[in-house]
Amino acid sequence: MDNTRRPIAIVTGASRGLGRSTALALARNGVDIIGTYRSRKTDADTVAEEIWRCGRKAVMLPLDTGKIKTFSAFRDRIQDTLRTHWQREHFNYLVNNAGIGIHAPFATTTEADFDELVNVHFKGVFFLTQNLLPLLKDGGRIVNVSSGLTRFSLAGYSAYAAMKGAIEVLTRYLAKELGANGITVNTIAPGAIETDFGGGAVRDNKEINNLIASVTALGRAGMPDDIGPAVAAILSEDNHWMTGQRVEVSGGMFV
Repeated sequence: MDNTRRPIAIVTGASRGLGRSTALALARNGVDIIGTYRSRKTDADTVAEEIWRCGRKAVMLPLDTGKIKTFSAFRDRIQDTLRTHWQREHFNYLVNNAGIGIHAPFATTTEADFDELVNVHFKGVFFLTQNLLPLLKDGGRIVNVSSGLTRFSLAGYSAYAAMKGAIEVLTRYLAKELGANGITVNTIAPGAIETDFGGGAVRDNKEINNLIASVTALGRAGMPDDIGPAVAAILSEDNHWMTGQRVEVSGGMFV
């Protein structure tokens, strides 16, 4: 497939964890990738090399999704990247994945922590999507990453889960407003995943890992590669009639 026809996905936070898994799963499905990273350029370059080995094209760009004032310049860079590497004006898929983890009880959550979560997980997603929308092809797809914590409650995640709840509401409104252009918008909600997210507690703390396994129907905590292929499935060419939906991929956690 030539550069003018192959689908292109923008995946934020593609250097590690769920973003890395998503970028690679999409590449294996024949999608070229524009990935973003905040600080881990070496990791991002490694992901790009893996994508090239899959026979797909990859470009990695720096982006802090909590710095909303940079989004206009980032859009211009995306436009230049599309023209330079693909000779195109538009991309096909946007995966709003980049995030941070702050674990704190409601009573001790600081305003600074709250504001950082707002900027990265809600305001950043809202305005990055808005900035990139003119470059998203009609008939394109958006997937916003939420969390199982919007369905079940665990102490210490009130602020984080509230932001993800806002994303799920935003997803439905985007599906409504962008449907006239054939654009679908869905949310994927992972359960507890073994990554370095939030300090890596799910991965590294055996007690927490065992607790998660005990409340999960499939009997273990999730892995990044449980999530990336699920995002790729939502973005598959055959899945064109689903929009405004929340898809939980948690192995049946607290089912």
